[in-house]
Amino acid sequence: MKVKDRTTTRATHRARRAIAWLASMACVLALIPGTAKADNPIVQNIYTADPAPMVHNGRVYLYTGHDEDGSTNFTMREWRVYSSADMVNWTDHGSPMSLATFAWADANAWAGQVIARNGKFYWYVPVRQRSNGQMVIGVGVADSPTGPFRDALGRPLVGNNEIDPHAFIDDDGQAYLYWGNPGLWYVKLNADMISFSGSATRIPLTTAGFGTRNGNASRPTLYEEGPWVFKRNGLYYNVFAAECCSEFIAYSTATGPTGPWTYRGTIMPRQGASFTNHAGVIDFQGGSYFFYHNGALPGGSGYTRSVAVEKFNYTSSGMFPTITMTGTGAPQVGTLNPYARQEAETIAWGSGIETEVSTEGGMNVGWIENGDNIKVKGVAFGAGATSFSARVASATSGGRIEVRLDSASGPTVGTCTVGGTGGWQTWTTTTCAVSGATGTHDLYLRFAGGSGNLFNINWWQFSGTGGGSANLITNGDVENGTTGWGVHGSGTLARNTAVAHGGSGSLSIIGRTGAWNGPSQDVTTKLTNGKSYTTNVWVRAQSGTPSAKATLSLTANGTTSYLQLTPAVGVNVNGWTQLTGTTTVSWSGTLSSAAFYVETAEGTDSLLVDDVSFQ
Repeated sequence: MKVKDRTTTRATHRARRAIAWLASMACVLALIPGTAKADNPIVQNIYTADPAPMVHNGRVYLYTGHDEDGSTNFTMREWRVYSSADMVNWTDHGSPMSLATFAWADANAWAGQVIARNGKFYWYVPVRQRSNGQMVIGVGVADSPTGPFRDALGRPLVGNNEIDPHAFIDDDGQAYLYWGNPGLWYVKLNADMISFSGSATRIPLTTAGFGTRNGNASRPTLYEEGPWVFKRNGLYYNVFAAECCSEFIAYSTATGPTGPWTYRGTIMPRQGASFTNHAGVIDFQGGSYFFYHNGALPGGSGYTRSVAVEKFNYTSSGMFPTITMTGTGAPQVGTLNPYARQEAETIAWGSGIETEVSTEGGMNVGWIENGDNIKVKGVAFGAGATSFSARVASATSGGRIEVRLDSASGPTVGTCTVGGTGGWQTWTTTTCAVSGATGTHDLYLRFAGGSGNLFNINWWQFSGTGGGSANLITNGDVENGTTGWGVHGSGTLARNTAVAHGGSGSLSIIGRTGAWNGPSQDVTTKLTNGKSYTTNVWVRAQSGTPSAKATLSLTANGTTSYLQLTPAVGVNVNGWTQLTGTTTVSWSGTLSSAAFYVETAEGTDSLLVDDVSFQ
């Protein structure tokens, strides 16, 4: 990701939004009259396009393109990743793949898609091959859904000067890669996902299969580009962008993965400021979601687009309803836990802010000026928060974080002072008292101070006495050496002061002889039978190969059971991975021992653990 100069480009980036809040709201409200509140588009600080959602381990990962500011063509140089556990608060993971990933390509970071298999993540993208100037399909691969991605082949996988790849794995394990504009093609991918059997096959574009286009003899069907193929209840769906320009979203169905297809009609009619559209469809936590792009942000157009999402219900026969663009977006799934450490770049709506790569890992929010704010939706404070902490850095004299509820001008429940730290990446933690934060509210962090850039913020966290918010882990931030920590199985613990997720150190374990070995704490006397606990752990592995997870062992009446507290997620060797989950703890009889520990699904390489909470 390009690091922006704070003295020059800050003004440039703010200019796009200087038509500002009112203009942004005006664009969204113009889309759907009567909309009172906006959570669409999903990302507000940059232009995003061509959404490709993927569900993995209880989160939605959203892969997008990035339209450059002020573009008058499809000027795109990188891809971006966002993720969410609740469909409204999206975490910015930055750009883990760009045109520079493919040394043999020189242009067009256009619409791609990611699929998981074999413990890895494969990102299929259309790029222009330098040697012949044609569009081809490249493949990035990573050990984590958030990357970094590397070139899997060092050359194109396949290519015929057409675009928009989409991969699908059928129930029998056979994988397919579809792509095409103006045609529609597929190959059968091998199990390694980076090679294929046979040759590229063209799917016949018949009017019965893809509808009738009028007035264009060379393209008699509605199919234009952007195929999204999936299977639901035994039926295959092909959702695609139809009839440029301006495009709408249509779909066809089939009883097999390659057809024959039957045209079913329009899903999303033409609307909005963008003359293209591009769809992605998923099921998540019992709901169905439709992703698309429009031009709803200030300065939005067919070349400066923004990704949005709607929740929908299939008809009783499995068909799509008509879906319209809204500024409201999808409803929240559950609530957000403020007592677990939250990344500042986890945002439902941001006004005036930017994001950048942080030296502490991941991203941070920056370019903060007086009056900017961040909205985090559906924050469950429970019986009440008593303090608020934030990780901040400032090369100036700093400013203030106003902790507000329900709106940027809502009641202030706390104010944290941020002083100068000596640099934009010189981090410290500021804490202030909080009063009146109870129940569930939208949280607004409003930033105040003098002129110019004030400070950066990396993460935030509340603490409190009610609602089960007390952290059962001693020294979870590892700022007090190895105090409170032991070893589950074998290994040697130490405090690592060279690498940390937050603060000045992390917990290191080396010499593991089994995958189940790891740093551990005894929580026997701290658990309540039948209570739900939320786990949050940041992990970094030496090799990046094994998948880490947090586990609870419970021994009651002589029987030991094991409860997985978080999903097993591939650890990113170049950064930290957050493991989080909410689980109800229960046992029969008398609990004699309970141990919280971090292990791996396989492998025995060394681990770093930091910022652990179990509350």
